[in-house]
Amino acid sequence: MHVCSSVCVQVASEKVGDERKRMETLQQRIDQLQNELIQMQIKYQKEMERLEKENRELRKQLLLRGSNKIASKKVKKSLIDMYSDVLDELSEYDSSYNTQDHLPRVVVVGDQSSGKTSVLEMIAQARIFPRKRSTSKITSSSFWKCLPRNGFFIRGKRKKSLGDKGAKQGVETLGFTTTEKGEDPTIIGQGDAECFLGHPRGAGEMMTRAPVKVTLSEGPYHIAQFRDSAREFDLTKESDLAELRREVEIRMKNSVRDGKTVSNDVISMSVKGPGLQRMVLVDLPGIISTVTSDMASDTREAIKQMSQLYMSNPNAIILCIQDGSVDAERSNVTDLVAQMDLQGKRTIFVLTKVDMAEENLTNPERIKKILSGQLFPMKALGYFAVVTGRGKKDDSIQSIKDYEEQFFSNSRLFKDGMIMSSQVTTRNLSLAVSECFWKMVRETVEQQADAFKATRFNLETEWKNNFPSYGDCTVQVVVRQTVDYWCKILNTRLRELDRDELFEKARGEILDEIINLSQVSPKEWEELLMKKIWDKVSMHVFENIYLPAAQTGNPGTFNTAVDIKLKQWAEQQLPQKSVESGWEGLQTEFQRFMERAKKRPEHDDIFDLLKTAVVDEAMRRHSWENKASEMLRVIQLNTLEDRSVNDKQHWDSAVKFLENSVKEKLQKHPPSLSYDELTTVRKNLQRSSVEVDNEYIRETWHPIYRRHFLKQSLARAYDCRKGYYLYHQGLETEVDCADVVLFWRIQQMLKVTANALRQQVMNREARRLDKEIKEVLEDYSQDMEKKTKLLTGRRVVLAEELKRVRQIQEKLEEFIQALNHEK
Repeated sequence: MHVCSSVCVQVASEKVGDERKRMETLQQRIDQLQNELIQMQIKYQKEMERLEKENRELRKQLLLRGSNKIASKKVKKSLIDMYSDVLDELSEYDSSYNTQDHLPRVVVVGDQSSGKTSVLEMIAQARIFPRKRSTSKITSSSFWKCLPRNGFFIRGKRKKSLGDKGAKQGVETLGFTTTEKGEDPTIIGQGDAECFLGHPRGAGEMMTRAPVKVTLSEGPYHIAQFRDSAREFDLTKESDLAELRREVEIRMKNSVRDGKTVSNDVISMSVKGPGLQRMVLVDLPGIISTVTSDMASDTREAIKQMSQLYMSNPNAIILCIQDGSVDAERSNVTDLVAQMDLQGKRTIFVLTKVDMAEENLTNPERIKKILSGQLFPMKALGYFAVVTGRGKKDDSIQSIKDYEEQFFSNSRLFKDGMIMSSQVTTRNLSLAVSECFWKMVRETVEQQADAFKATRFNLETEWKNNFPSYGDCTVQVVVRQTVDYWCKILNTRLRELDRDELFEKARGEILDEIINLSQVSPKEWEELLMKKIWDKVSMHVFENIYLPAAQTGNPGTFNTAVDIKLKQWAEQQLPQKSVESGWEGLQTEFQRFMERAKKRPEHDDIFDLLKTAVVDEAMRRHSWENKASEMLRVIQLNTLEDRSVNDKQHWDSAVKFLENSVKEKLQKHPPSLSYDELTTVRKNLQRSSVEVDNEYIRETWHPIYRRHFLKQSLARAYDCRKGYYLYHQGLETEVDCADVVLFWRIQQMLKVTANALRQQVMNREARRLDKEIKEVLEDYSQDMEKKTKLLTGRRVVLAEELKRVRQIQEKLEEFIQALNHEK
């Protein structure tokens, strides 16, 4: 029995041993086959790289040749540029126009410092975005929190825990400085030190502050260019790359205003080069968890809303970037993407910094779960793992690609079959994104073209119904002219003009009115200026010269008083008042032309606000030449000193001037007195021992002033009509006509002043006003806010919208035609 039992045990043991050997043999065979598969995949990958390089060289040579054989290639090369032009038009298209932009583009989203910008750079094959430059300080507590539970990293390699001394050595190795007594270490550079923190480029300020639209296309030379600039940056030269990065940084900072941290203004640029996959990508600011003290309080929400806006486009391809070196639970972007694309039909998931993740994770199965879509609460079309750098900002794209290839060749994840070869490297990612992008474009672009065609039809219908070309050609309008003439005018006027076109039309009309000033005759100018000057000085002449001098009651004393007051007046107030009158005359004449233009049948009142604003601003800026006052002072003093009326015609003219002025004064003088005038009258009466109240003065002033003095003055003027002979014979005492001589002197002063001002206006001031109006128009032409404010109404908005929709539709149809030709 015992022997039988021993035999059975021995047989069973042999069977177990044989089975173990068979399993070991099978495992060895599996490992061998897996290694062969990996080697085959690596060989295949290298062969693909070689063929791709050859293909790039061949394409470069073909693109550089100007033969007819590459006409179709030109269509391919320009196809993505045509599509990018459409997107640029749409980015400027006001969302309030209710035409949604659902054209595909690749939207790159991710948490801040997740590596999304680096992914874009690898796809573009150039370091085109600004690098973060800062020195960060971490506390002792955060220093230890950064360490893994069982050790820490020195230059990217796991080391055993070495205690305080080892930690200090490790920090110094990483580029940190420490002080005695446990003071805080400080990062003094980037690079490997950032591997320690687990956040490459993460210690600096936010760099992506606005959406950056990058259009990738194939071309013989590796160049970049901004949409609004003719300059091309050579991406093979480090100096051009540095200038490009600086320009991107400047544009981002300039786009941010009003105390904000991020902006919605799109920075549009194109990158061309041999072998680049054609697509349009939009890099968005990274999603943040905390708003720091140097950010606007609404920054977190603003970035979230911006990301949601771009992802809400049902045809946008979402490139979701997740940092593989941080805990999955800290991800913000995955939840946001899951909300916007529940089924994951347009999302491509990218896990970055896989090299750090492999070193950091104790459980490699976690990466496998991420890349199989089992860890995050989101779905995706595809999952990719990439390495976009080693934490060194100066690494070239080629060195990063070599490092990425080397890493995946030796990676445990790759060897253990956790990741398929098609899921790794930025090259495979680029191919997959491009394929997905063009698939989406082909499926949706005609739909979008139809939507814009429908929008255009609706807008054109609204225009025809509300602003018909011949709608105003009513019988009342065309009573005095032919129907064709008026309808032609109206048809021209009601063409769909956007704000820029309307502004240019208004500019021409305003400048035409300036030219019309030259058509005013010298006689008209002088009559206008004389009236303006007299209106401004007549009150002074009557109240401060004529009336006080007349109260002397003696012709000799009258003339003396007049001479003194006229000289004081000419030296102090008259020149400046004359200049003001000249300026007002110029304004009046220009406004007269403007008002006359409004009465023309072809007048368009849509320009009225703009014209008024331009003219008012030009008038505000304009100032009469300083030397004009001094010149007038000399002329006026000399003229007022002359008291000799040389002929009967001048005498009659002066008498008429006196009569008209007195009559005008009688009509315009107010029936009541001001408080100061009442006080003056009462004090004058008190000197004569007469006490009266204000009411009595008011009641008696009207008949006394108007009927006594002014009517007496008018009567003397009538008497002096025939007094020239006595005056000419030197018999002034026989007739009291001193006031006629006074008004002759004033009239002569008005004539010479008006003549001088007219010459100044025609020779100098009109040209200066023309220059100032042109400057105002130029300023306003660059100010869209001004044009929007001054050119208003549904007609303007509808014309702008219609023009933009037509442009978009035409570009879309042109693109679709080229796309179908490529098929």
